Amino acid sequence: MRPEPSQAILAYRKIFDSRTPEEVRELAQTKRFMEKISGDPKFRQALKDANGDYRSVVAAYGIDPMQALPLFVNSYFKYRFENADDRWPIAKRWDRYMSEMIANRDMIREEGEAAEANPRFHAWRQRQIARGLSELGASAQAITHPILSYELSDGCTVGCWFCGISADRFKAFAKYDEVHALWRGVLQVGVDLFGQATQTGFCYWATDPSDNPDYDKFILDHYEVTGALPQTTTAAPLKDVALTRRIMALFGKYRSVTNRFSVINLKMLERVHETFSADELMGVELVLQNRESLTTKASAGRAAEYKAKQVAAGRSGKIAEIEMDHSTIACVSGFLVNMVNKTVRLVSPTRAGERWPLGYRVYAEEKFSTPEEFRAVLNKMMDDWMPENLHGTHVLRFRPDLAYHRYPDGFELVGHGYKHVVRGLDGAGLLGDAIHKGNKTAGEICEMAVRAGGDIFVVTDALSQFFEQSFFDDDPKYGTIKPVPAEAEDVAAIA
Repeated sequence: MRPEPSQAILAYRKIFDSRTPEEVRELAQTKRFMEKISGDPKFRQALKDANGDYRSVVAAYGIDPMQALPLFVNSYFKYRFENADDRWPIAKRWDRYMSEMIANRDMIREEGEAAEANPRFHAWRQRQIARGLSELGASAQAITHPILSYELSDGCTVGCWFCGISADRFKAFAKYDEVHALWRGVLQVGVDLFGQATQTGFCYWATDPSDNPDYDKFILDHYEVTGALPQTTTAAPLKDVALTRRIMALFGKYRSVTNRFSVINLKMLERVHETFSADELMGVELVLQNRESLTTKASAGRAAEYKAKQVAAGRSGKIAEIEMDHSTIACVSGFLVNMVNKTVRLVSPTRAGERWPLGYRVYAEEKFSTPEEFRAVLNKMMDDWMPENLHGTHVLRFRPDLAYHRYPDGFELVGHGYKHVVRGLDGAGLLGDAIHKGNKTAGEICEMAVRAGGDIFVVTDALSQFFEQSFFDDDPKYGTIKPVPAEAEDVAAIA
């Protein structure tokens, strides 16, 4: 049976349904105005040069700029959000809308929870979220950790220089008529194993939806099986405008989440605005990736390679007008499925670097050819990589991105903008030192703590909490939390 729409989907629809058509139209016009500010440096300069006479510059956008000053005049920024002022109603209404969209994004993260449907997967995903908060810096809050991503092509025709996951060149696409039965079977396996959490799924990764002419048929099936129309992100919305309009029509009928167009140059922004009206784009976020935009880019994949080459040549290495600690574009904590090659990978976001240059970990990869094999593959990956509890045979060491600092009565772990402090626990310092050395199993650490006079129940409980908070290095390639025999004892059993 198809799951009911999640609370995130219902809340998203309410954002629009709670407003009159006139209010939505004003937001659409304001949105287009904000896109122009963010993406077009000449427009930004024209506003600066207007000397307060903004109406002539903004005339084409259907809003009164004098009611929106906090959105684009630096000296008025202080009147936004919690300091919103009735003197600028357009700015106030826009910021209220943006606050609702951000709150909905956070609900989508919660939508991926599967505590009842699949406890061990749920526990693993929660650990990935906890790790991300202290590892990923500014990227972390925007990541919703959907549990399933489906590639409907092999490779990508767009070839963006800044592609954070370095998509391969396009080879082929999945033909709907050939894989229809398998596709619906794969979707149903997801529902069977994870319930409503499958509504976080989407149908792209190192691919572009525009490369599959049957794309709209696939996402309609996704809606019919899971109860959610997946988000569409494309960097080529003008490649097949008829397909893009079919996707947008499905959004209008089954609104579940905002779609996205990645705008890769200024000319494309102009063409998108010419092709689609402001009203049509109300359900589409323009991700302004052109070099002149104010959008940050993740230093991962090809963007990181470009940056390194520029630095090596003695240049600044800037990859965006505004640079922040944006470390990955990956978002999935779960399964990446390719319907062309019929492969499944278990993945999770990580900070792009020497270990994982594309900004995501790959725990395992398997092939499948039937829904039954797909189910077996997912279960095997969960058996191997998703223990619900820490095992006594696990070798423990702290994640390498966490700096370890010892206190007389405990220790702290410092990540990217996040600090974990462990104090007030008998033997906390000794426990921290043992883990920091990284050469003992959980069982050996428990024995050592007991010999030093520690309470075995306190120690095992502390280790279990550290595990849940993802302090330990569980990197599948370099870490120490590896698959263990089924008969191995849980840490709790040691007590």
